[in-house]
Amino acid sequence: MTPRGDSRHALVFGASGLVGRHLVLTLAAAGANVTAAVRTAESGARVEQWLREHGLTRSISTTIVDFDAAEIVAGGPAAFADVTEIHNCAGSYRFGMTAHEARSANVGIVEKLIDFAADLPDLQRVVHVSGYRVGGQDPSAIPWPDDHRIAVYKELGAYEASKVESDAIFQARAQKRGVSWTIVNPSSVIGDSTTGESDQHIGLATTIEQIWDGTAAALPGNESTFLPVVTVDYLAAFMAAAAVDPAAVGQAYWVLDDDTPPLADLLTHVGRHLGAKVPRMRMPIGVIKRLPPRITKADPETLTFLSADRYPTESAIEFADRHGIQMPDVLVSLERWADHLAAHRFGAAMAGGRRIVAAGGLRTFELGVPGSSRVILPGLPVNADTWADVASGIGARAVDLPGLGLSDGTGVQDWEQWLPAMLADEPTDLIGHSIGAAAAVVAADRFPAQVESLTLVAPFFLQAPIGATARLRPLVRTYLRHTDPVRLSRQLTGAEAGAAALESSVSDLKRSSAQRVAEQLALAGSEQWRAELQEALGRFSGPVRIITGSEDPISPGAVEQLESLPNVELISVPGAGHHPQLTHSDALVDLLKGSVA
Repeated sequence: MTPRGDSRHALVFGASGLVGRHLVLTLAAAGANVTAAVRTAESGARVEQWLREHGLTRSISTTIVDFDAAEIVAGGPAAFADVTEIHNCAGSYRFGMTAHEARSANVGIVEKLIDFAADLPDLQRVVHVSGYRVGGQDPSAIPWPDDHRIAVYKELGAYEASKVESDAIFQARAQKRGVSWTIVNPSSVIGDSTTGESDQHIGLATTIEQIWDGTAAALPGNESTFLPVVTVDYLAAFMAAAAVDPAAVGQAYWVLDDDTPPLADLLTHVGRHLGAKVPRMRMPIGVIKRLPPRITKADPETLTFLSADRYPTESAIEFADRHGIQMPDVLVSLERWADHLAAHRFGAAMAGGRRIVAAGGLRTFELGVPGSSRVILPGLPVNADTWADVASGIGARAVDLPGLGLSDGTGVQDWEQWLPAMLADEPTDLIGHSIGAAAAVVAADRFPAQVESLTLVAPFFLQAPIGATARLRPLVRTYLRHTDPVRLSRQLTGAEAGAAALESSVSDLKRSSAQRVAEQLALAGSEQWRAELQEALGRFSGPVRIITGSEDPISPGAVEQLESLPNVELISVPGAGHHPQLTHSDALVDLLKGSVA
């Protein structure tokens, strides 16, 4: 009998991991009762919060699992008598473990899980996540002789060897205990096919990061090197269907996308999508294996995954077709995954509300409330990250201008097509800082119906002209490429306190944007452009607030002119300079919370 609806109770081990969370979401959304087995109560709370954030309205249960205890879950099998399926996503996906650590994490778990499953009266299936490089092991070879185990762990490395051994032990122990099973052998699991979401930054993600940040000297492999991928939502849908299909009993499925490009082509495509400079040189895997890791920047345990091997996917394809599970376009999925990785700085910025969006044909980074009608446009040489606290405090979104921060583009020349695309569907309250203030004024002048109000923070075109040194582009570019957070903080604020907030800005400058920042700083010194911006501001009839630091005032002539305009309010923040978001963010939030009168 195949359970359906409320009669289906799935117990998911490893529910807090990438695959586990998506599987719980898929099962619960399909109407199954789900119990998420997690290591701590805090982990369970995070899973429940993640599910709510991803639209799940029904509740799940959680239980604490301890694979070192006599009973791996409290109450033992008697407490889970109505469980109909178990999904084992537990284990450790980590390189650099000792053989003992890897066996405890990946082999010991399998043994204890099968023993637990064998005593569940209503259990119909255990679905086990193995791996595309390790699946298909011979259960009759269990137990492995000690010399064989030592040799395998030495050859493959602790992680992969432990997965090979656990694949064989899972089958052998399940057969011995009379437990019905299905194995899925996924390839490298990437983010959700729609959102790109993933919090796993190991393996292929590490290589993409090296290309993104410019530390990769060469692409690994040749035209035949095949490192296949599969999206996490496709894998979750496959597992959910396999658990209740009688034809899947005793089957192992290789779940991966055969259309994944050869590795070097994959990396080239993703690198170009991210706007990175992709290395032209390709390094054969044999050469990489012979070079020390300090040169290749590759973990030796990952090199066994780089091969020309292909895998027996026919049965998985037939299964997916029969259940209507569609494989998403691999290149689109890779692009969305890469965007998510970059937006979260490859794990360095894991807060929510960060995304890459398309605006005016440009990949554009924004953070904060999606679709908010309050839009912050940061200045130079910083990025949207420096405005994150302010954006959060006022319910806004902060957006990197074209060519700056994490956004594509070349600079001011992109504004004509980019600005209207970034404005909200409803009239927008624009908050522009420094050169962002110029962008806000240009938007209000050219698209007045879409701009409700202007708030200009330290608008350079109303202040004293910048010094001649700032217009020397080669000098500025060199400084920005070689600065560090502490030096930049001193330069921008006169103190070192802003260094932590500037780390990502410094990273962006070193990686890609120093040249464009230097060009736009030079443009800010143009008397003609400054005059054009002042005239455009005068043509805007909506409410205008101009916020400056007391240590960075607008010019006396501008004050006299602006004070005569009934729609303009001048505000000074005591003690602040040109970057109040770094030094006086609380004061800014208080000023910006209300609407412009």
